[in-house]
Amino acid sequence: MPKPFPKEFRDDVVRVAQAREANVTLAQIAKDFGVHVGTLDKWLREARIEGGEQPGVTRSESEEMRQLRKRNRLLEQEVEVLRRAAAYLSQAHLPGK
Repeated sequence: MPKPFPKEFRDDVVRVAQAREANVTLAQIAKDFGVHVGTLDKWLREARIEGGEQPGVTRSESEEMRQLRKRNRLLEQEVEVLRRAAAYLSQAHLPGK
């Protein structure tokens, strides 16, 4: 997988694309900066989401969701360990053992 572009570079390209004149296309800007036009379009969409101009999940919300999912997995593992321990201990106290 190719190495991601630095954030400063992405921000600069987005700024140029947003401030472009009417006769300049996204394809021209993408070519000038050496990125694919689809990549530039994605960066512009992300910028609109971050700016609140378009509905979607922001980077901070995405990061928070990732952290919550990680925490949820850990808690589910702990619950499973406790469930197994409880089952084992309940078997140890049965009559005849």
